[in-house]
Amino acid sequence: MSDQPSEASRPPEKPEDADVPRPPEPPAASAVAGTPAANQPDPPAAQSADAPPADAARSSAVWDPAPAQAASRDPRQRAQAARQAGPPGSPWQYGTGVHSAEDNDVTARIRPPAPPLIRPAVLGSVLATALLSALFLGDGLGANLLIVAVPATLAAYFAARSAGRRLRPWTATWAVGGLALLAVPALRDAGWPTFLAVVSAFALGSLALHGSRSWLGVLIGSLGLFDSVVPGIIWGVRGIRARADGSRARWGAALRTTVVALVLLVVFGALFASADAAFAELLGSLMPDVSVGEGPWRIFLFALGLAGALAAAHAAAAPVRWDGLTVRPGKPRGRAEWALPLIVLNLLFAAFITLQLVVLFGGYDKVRDVTGLNHAEYARQGFWQLLWATLLTLLVIALALRWAPRGGTGDRTLVRAVLGPLCVLTLVVVASALRRMDLYVDEYGLTRLRISVAAMELWLGVVLILILAAGVFGARFLPRAIAVSAAAGVLAFGLLSPDGLIAEQNVQRFEDSESTAIDIDYVKDLSADAVPALDRLPEPERSCALRIIQNDVLNADTPWYATSWGEARAKEILEKRPVKGDARDCYSAGREATRDGYGPDDDGYDPY
Repeated sequence: MSDQPSEASRPPEKPEDADVPRPPEPPAASAVAGTPAANQPDPPAAQSADAPPADAARSSAVWDPAPAQAASRDPRQRAQAARQAGPPGSPWQYGTGVHSAEDNDVTARIRPPAPPLIRPAVLGSVLATALLSALFLGDGLGANLLIVAVPATLAAYFAARSAGRRLRPWTATWAVGGLALLAVPALRDAGWPTFLAVVSAFALGSLALHGSRSWLGVLIGSLGLFDSVVPGIIWGVRGIRARADGSRARWGAALRTTVVALVLLVVFGALFASADAAFAELLGSLMPDVSVGEGPWRIFLFALGLAGALAAAHAAAAPVRWDGLTVRPGKPRGRAEWALPLIVLNLLFAAFITLQLVVLFGGYDKVRDVTGLNHAEYARQGFWQLLWATLLTLLVIALALRWAPRGGTGDRTLVRAVLGPLCVLTLVVVASALRRMDLYVDEYGLTRLRISVAAMELWLGVVLILILAAGVFGARFLPRAIAVSAAAGVLAFGLLSPDGLIAEQNVQRFEDSESTAIDIDYVKDLSADAVPALDRLPEPERSCALRIIQNDVLNADTPWYATSWGEARAKEILEKRPVKGDARDCYSAGREATRDGYGPDDDGYDPY
């Protein structure tokens, strides 16, 4: 579908966001003579974005002399360093110079040079991440994830600057997107959108550190941070040892200063807390409640934060080039052999869509006479099939592009003429599936599974639009664009509060129709995000729907940093208007809801 060659057959490009660390230049005389790294002058706090590559190389040579010494003694290592360095001033430093048989090794292609010695700013940020993890992550998820992520991000930033990397637009996009996703746990109480947001934030953070752009690079790079855990710990230990050998006086002064500051805070904080009850309450609400019995758990969280921050900093200073992994292109097929099955598939899609249009514009009565299905049953019968049809079509498109003929302009025109209509027809199938789900929700209400699969189908439609755009403008941007669309979808899904939407839609159905009951057995298990909508119900439905949520919210003793905004809002509502009556009064309401046909079965069971 594109004028661009396939991803596997295209020669390696210079990624605009792959700011890899530049290898060191030959060492200075002091380094060759074995001068300890601690006796060298400190590097600048931040490398200028416009500084020439030689500046970063000199900084690396000063702070990591051992690799340079070895290279100076071994001719083969000097030759390899020259190959990695590439042309002077090249922004993509390795893999651009003279090639040899060694360059065909996968490890040699993707592994970067050793990062420079870890800087004090990186060490401080890593230590802050570990301490905040031990203090704040033991009580649940909320704003504490953002609190811990800030120093970890600073550690990665300082490490990248010390290695000569510059902030690129795509790197900033991944980083800002990851931090934005961590706002979902701070806003929403529901666990399922929070889980998706945290996983997506981790993936975007890993992409920000590695700067991937190819299909394999984006896929593996989103998990590539795991590869830096062990190297990051080793890098941190070596850096601490190297700096401690020549800076014992400074380390001692820093330790004494920290101890004195802590003693002053504890002594005067205790005095002020005992002197004023309001100050004591404020101090108690802000400070984590850490007990001796939680010691092993807090130590584990400290180690987890330390290892994670070191891994992020190491990946920022020496990112693995996952784009160096390539897949061999498929064997091109003949035009007739390739195009004929796809043309038949297009005709099948066109026939199905024609029938959908007939039903949409008044032909449903005939379909109902033949099938005996009402609107809701007709919609429910076909949604899952259309969802699978969309997924399989994307797989067909991927395989078709792999084996597409690549002889010239005529072949590219054929690919666009066949796959373009297939994408457009699949978009109509997506619209039909969403319409079917809308009909079913109008009849039976919204549930977590229904809103999830509808969101999935909507995102697949966005992917198809991006594929169509790649056929017009080129496929170079496609892997990263799809990753951005997935992250944006997860962020929007969390911010829209799916539990709140479910409660709102079901309450609205209950208010609009006197004959429609609300399924108390279902809505009572929603999270605190549903409280504002369920609070509009009349009694006894309101108390029946909110009883379990009230017990969870009002009896929870979670600190402020582990309490979401949805929980805080629900607590405020339930404190003003607590539930009434007894739990036994809710049995009849629940049975009435299921008898009134909330689901397709008499017992209220709904497989989706």
